[in-house]
Amino acid sequence: MLDVCLLGTGGMMPLPDRWLTSLLMRCKGRMLLVDCGEAGQIPVRLCGWGFKAIDAVLFTHYHADHVAGLPGLLLTLGNSGREEPLILMGPPGIRMVVEGLMVIAPRLPYDLKLLELPVNQVSEVQLDDVYIRSIPVEHWMPCLAYSFEIRRQGRFDSTRAEELGIPVNFWGLLQRGEEIRLGDRLISPEMVMGKPRKGIKVCYCTDTRPVESLVDFIKGSELFICEGMYGHNHELEKAVEKKHMLFSEAALLARYGEVGELWLTHFSPSLERPREFEASVRDIFKNTVVGSDLMKKNIKFKE
Repeated sequence: MLDVCLLGTGGMMPLPDRWLTSLLMRCKGRMLLVDCGEAGQIPVRLCGWGFKAIDAVLFTHYHADHVAGLPGLLLTLGNSGREEPLILMGPPGIRMVVEGLMVIAPRLPYDLKLLELPVNQVSEVQLDDVYIRSIPVEHWMPCLAYSFEIRRQGRFDSTRAEELGIPVNFWGLLQRGEEIRLGDRLISPEMVMGKPRKGIKVCYCTDTRPVESLVDFIKGSELFICEGMYGHNHELEKAVEKKHMLFSEAALLARYGEVGELWLTHFSPSLERPREFEASVRDIFKNTVVGSDLMKKNIKFKE
């Protein structure tokens, strides 16, 4: 099970009624945060899930509307009583960016672990039960899109285990992926586990043109959260120039990627009423939702 909260939907600058785009996810009580623009700790507080359980902050890129809220967030985490190390990850340059921002937050009661992700290939990192993959996209500086996957192993075949004469006290080891030895026999998990079942996959993409590689990257995700900087199709020239996306372009990615649901976010400050475009975008991809601040979703495993 995965809880998702779209903390904000704004791009470039926070507005009185629109926080900057970022994403908070919770799995088994632990949390991941993606991007943290100015005043980013305010929507985290409004979400109601707390601060202390945030184990990692991921950055798509290092423009101010995605990173400038980091010092305040780090201090708030310290004030919440956090003592465990915090992971910060993003494209190359993360050390320089974090060191610069830490000038105004020089003392923390916990350590920071920095992880630089490549921008020339797909990469994968595992944090507890969540597999995090990143892929380079097209913006004015190195930028990454992310997928978050909770994988699900196959069912344990107790009948087969009994046929193999495996004592019940060894079943848990096999379910955890460990081999066991019974006399001169080596029993591997594959001998008693069924095929992997469908897990949960959520993808997050912002500040990019719709690059072709995204289609396979988001394929089959239950939820695709994607930027829609501009609603009008006649703003295509501006989108190309500034390396952002139209609502319709995000919807086409969702359709080609066969995702379950699309949430649009990262709206231009000039886009005052993004919901006006929802109906027309649904003509391209039916399960489109124009995002709103603090929108939540609980995603469960499907049988």
